[in-house]
Amino acid sequence: MQLLLSNAFIPYFGFSTGGKNISLLAALATTDSNTLVLAAVLLSLVVIYITSKIGGEFSNQLGLPPVLGELVGGVVVGISALHLLVFPAGGGNISNSLVAILLQSTAGLSPETADAIFQVQSEVLTVLAELGAIVLLFEIGLESNLRELLAVGPQAAIVAIVGVATPFGAGTVGLMTLFGVPAVPAIFTGAALTATSIGITSRVLSELQRLNTREGQIILGAAVLDDVLGIIVLAVVASLAKTGEVDVSNIIYLIVSATVFLVGAILLGSVFNKSFVAIANQLRTRGQLVIPAFSFALILAYFAAAIQLEAILGAFAAGLVLDETDKRRELQEQVIPIADLLVPIFFVSVGAKTDLGVLNPAIPSNREGLLVAIFLITVAILGKVVTGLTVFGQPQINRLAIGVGMIPRGEVGLVFVGVGSTSGVLSKPLEAAIILMVILTTFLAPPLLRLVFSEPSAVEPEPFASDKEMGG
Repeated sequence: MQLLLSNAFIPYFGFSTGGKNISLLAALATTDSNTLVLAAVLLSLVVIYITSKIGGEFSNQLGLPPVLGELVGGVVVGISALHLLVFPAGGGNISNSLVAILLQSTAGLSPETADAIFQVQSEVLTVLAELGAIVLLFEIGLESNLRELLAVGPQAAIVAIVGVATPFGAGTVGLMTLFGVPAVPAIFTGAALTATSIGITSRVLSELQRLNTREGQIILGAAVLDDVLGIIVLAVVASLAKTGEVDVSNIIYLIVSATVFLVGAILLGSVFNKSFVAIANQLRTRGQLVIPAFSFALILAYFAAAIQLEAILGAFAAGLVLDETDKRRELQEQVIPIADLLVPIFFVSVGAKTDLGVLNPAIPSNREGLLVAIFLITVAILGKVVTGLTVFGQPQINRLAIGVGMIPRGEVGLVFVGVGSTSGVLSKPLEAAIILMVILTTFLAPPLLRLVFSEPSAVEPEPFASDKEMGG
């Protein structure tokens, strides 16, 4: 995921000789551009934060994860409905952005200046959203304990591998053969089917008192490993999207480099841990823990991007590394308010860019896109349910419960959508279809888990190898 900060501020300084950037510079030169761009960004952030809270609270009241409410809220205020938050990348323009129209009317701007401000404001929000994704993956890394990854055992490892390979393979092949989707978008969409939300499943299992059962242990262990595999897959397919073609040698390079980067960062991080704690203990001013931590995360994110992988892979690796320090709990607490500010921008923006109108069955040309959405939802559910069949040597175990526990995509699935939207590899129908898949699998998982676990648990084995509540 390439940050767009330089592009966002090209209009201010005229670093490009392209006609569009020169025209933006000329338009902005007629007014106090800094103040007006800032005003547009601030107004958009108000919309984002209010939307995220209303959506999150409503979703929480329904017993669903707040992130789902943020996503749906973004859809409501975005290009699909209210047009309060509109992005050029999502097919919007100044004529259907109510925020831009309000700014233009109150500030008395010319159409050219208003359009220039709208473009720059959208770029700035995109940068903030991508920073939110980096913070999100750093937070997920902090919550994915390495000791748990090593303790999941062969059962959970097989469930995770099958849970990644089955939907990825079925989704990619199905899109190419049944719907004629080109290879790169099909591969990217198939990859978006691989994720599993740890937080959603762990919350429901905890409510059902099944968190420490054999089924619960396997589900959570597989979900942790599933996230790691999913991030590697994301790094590979996102890098593949940049070239626009399928090159076997390039794919091998990306898989090897992503794996080596992640493993290497973790191994080197085991040496860095003690130095990090020593540095943090010597600092006396505010931010003595969180600033060095984020500096480390951003350095790894930079190196990941520099070798043609995704910056979020570096942030995730940094979280895994710092999770092993003595300051883990304190660091997690300090990261939460930062995530509370930046991560909602990412989720609401993903929803706002999604035009669900492209799936309207009343329009004949949209019906194929709706069929694609139905296909993806089916593969997303069945591709995870079959994972329960791979559990061996435990005849009394609830295999269906294990498969159902792997269904919800949640926040990690949305990261795929965000990266795909930024790279331009996904068409509007594909992007909308993936959003629907994430929403429905997240909605369906809690009631389905309650259904397959119809009776209170009678078996409580030793707790899963974790001393903290899982998040995701």
